[in-house]
Amino acid sequence: MRRRTPPPLPQRFGLDPARMRLPEDGAWATVRAHLADRLPLVTPAVLDAMFTERRIADLNGPLELDAPYVPGGVVWFHRELPVEAPVPYPIGIVHRDEHLLVVDKPHFLATIPRGKHIQQTALVKLRRELDLPELSAAHRLDRVTAGLVMFVINRADRGRYQTLFRDRLVHKEYEAVAPVNPGLVLPMTVRSRIHKERGVITAQEVDGPPNAVTTLELLDQRDGLGRYRLLPLTGRTHQLRLHLSRLGIPILGDDFYPEITDRPLDDFTRPLQLLAKTLRFTDPITGEERHLTSRQSLAAWTDYPSWASAASLRPR
Repeated sequence: MRRRTPPPLPQRFGLDPARMRLPEDGAWATVRAHLADRLPLVTPAVLDAMFTERRIADLNGPLELDAPYVPGGVVWFHRELPVEAPVPYPIGIVHRDEHLLVVDKPHFLATIPRGKHIQQTALVKLRRELDLPELSAAHRLDRVTAGLVMFVINRADRGRYQTLFRDRLVHKEYEAVAPVNPGLVLPMTVRSRIHKERGVITAQEVDGPPNAVTTLELLDQRDGLGRYRLLPLTGRTHQLRLHLSRLGIPILGDDFYPEITDRPLDDFTRPLQLLAKTLRFTDPITGEERHLTSRQSLAAWTDYPSWASAASLRPR
């Protein structure tokens, strides 16, 4: 596989520069003119600052404001970062060796940069805090889901760990707190077809051959609530949340299923009661058997009275 040319700019705030290829048929006189068209949300003053602060470069180094447009060329740049509310929870280290880092991600922290979440992501924070510039994610957890996430320390090893997830060679267990439905016969396995449309924040169950499979069992119950073990055999977007919602037992704190509830990005109360509890796999480099367990617990179960009142936890 052909390797992509390393960027000519160093990381900034733990982030790699963005890469942009210049169209072959461009009529722009300068790179700045092209970027002004391609990045309409960037003001002229900010764009000028990106040049003067040497945050735009090609393979020959940083570009000047009047750098000529080169059809088919490539430029890299660091754009301005959004203001983000700090996520007020630490990232726990569960396992670290020369190849692999497994962490306990808190609720509300995205795994990787995306959309409005850039610096307040596990990847960027860990790169900076642990001085691991090549760190990359082997898989992802939803921002609102807590628990185990696997990161690869060296870029050259990333494919071998990502393949574990692609080939379903990682045994994953989750825990969730949700209402109890006495009509459900548990344990049970749920199968459905899930489709996630680009640009739509929720996923949907649609007709067709199943592509999402989840086994669930009830571990304990009290006061109409249950603590569930969830075993996903597949990894579709929002799979666990959709499956429990469809069964009439939506996970506590879920703002998407069964209905979307607006929540400010800086509201860190009432977290989704879903935890990636266990990862079990054979390390593809060392051959060792890994069995890793989250040290977190779900507050709605362990500290129920102070977490919220019983009435506020019921699905709206």
